[in-house]
Amino acid sequence: MSAPRDSLLSAASRKRALIAGSVGNFIEWYEFAVYGFLATVIARNFFQLEGESALTGILLTYASFAIAFFFRPLGAIIFGRMGDRIGRKPTLIFVLIMMTLATAAIGLVPTYATLGVFAPLIVTGLRILQGLFAGGEYGGAVSLMTEFAPRGKRGIYGAWQSFTVALGLLAGAGIVALLSQLLSPEQMLSWGWRIPFFVALPLGMLALWLRVQMEETPAFIQQQTQPQAVRVNASLRETLKTILLGICRLMVWSAAGYTYLVIMPTYLQASLHTGFNQALLIAVISNLGFAATIIPAGWLSDKVGRRAVMVSAAVLLLLLALPLLKVLQAESAGLLLKALVVFIAGGLVGLLAGPGPAMLAEMFPTQVRYTGLGLAYSLSNAVFSGCAGLIITGLIKQTGNPDIPAWYVMATALVSIVALMTLNRDDHLRLLDEPPSR
Repeated sequence: MSAPRDSLLSAASRKRALIAGSVGNFIEWYEFAVYGFLATVIARNFFQLEGESALTGILLTYASFAIAFFFRPLGAIIFGRMGDRIGRKPTLIFVLIMMTLATAAIGLVPTYATLGVFAPLIVTGLRILQGLFAGGEYGGAVSLMTEFAPRGKRGIYGAWQSFTVALGLLAGAGIVALLSQLLSPEQMLSWGWRIPFFVALPLGMLALWLRVQMEETPAFIQQQTQPQAVRVNASLRETLKTILLGICRLMVWSAAGYTYLVIMPTYLQASLHTGFNQALLIAVISNLGFAATIIPAGWLSDKVGRRAVMVSAAVLLLLLALPLLKVLQAESAGLLLKALVVFIAGGLVGLLAGPGPAMLAEMFPTQVRYTGLGLAYSLSNAVFSGCAGLIITGLIKQTGNPDIPAWYVMATALVSIVALMTLNRDDHLRLLDEPPSR
């Protein structure tokens, strides 16, 4: 039934699905990048409590960062079930609107000097709302893209989701870097930090227009029109087992992604005493490396399989995490060498992010795909991305060991390698509506 359905889909409808699925992810990760790259500024404005050190303020900032991630799984459940019941399109439109409003609102919050303890509480509350709505974004966007993809091209279609994540991270880093050049440190601290959050509002309006134009996915329509007797049923137990396996497969992607792409600027400033602008430049270069490998990795996974590409990337991260960090720590290493190191690190994360969305989509039947892949992704990110800054900064403060970021990535790589080895070699060849082979 899927082949005829695929043949009826126009190139225009597939293109609309790719663009509409991408824009929400762009905004989501743009905002998360902005918050991560402005961590030191936000800490001084909202979390620098009287009598506490600057590092404590950064820890509290990352605690707020982590809390938002822990509401993502709740959002994945609420909006995932909505998307699996009423459709991908209406659910994605709703979460986009709410996520955009919560992001823009952060730019309006008065600082700790004005509101006292209520200021960090309001920021944390808005971060919670962002996490809740962002939790409903990923599962729907990946379902949309992969369910529109032709057979044998889910890897490259899903890779566009990750590619727009890279673009969002780059845009976040870019606007912060630009403002830091145009404004004085005092202006940046006073009001300049608010501008990136306000930018989310026009971006959200454009994204809303694009999503209103898109169609419902053919897989969801087919699943809804099938008689109950012939639908692919997914038991709760099997779905939960698949979600747990998905978390293990994603662990190193989540940990390495935030370690190298978001947390790195603050680590360089706080632990290696790198200047703010140089740290931002290095972060931009690491995200360029990330962006450079995503689409090729997705394409390659359509040719040789998800397992070959993702296991190779996880092994490389295991072997190279510590040597790459040692180069960054070396005082004799020039900016060009450090740039090359973070470009490579970002590129390795891209090798996971390219095939990752298609790999997740292929793990779940249409009936629970939005919920299942969204929950696996959000739980992995809650623990291993959202807590990355908190874990790394806290352990460095406690142990004084600057190698903690590398050991963190290596530990997660070991688990993910084992989990990724359970992938079937031919998952990329089967029809998406077929149950995953066991």
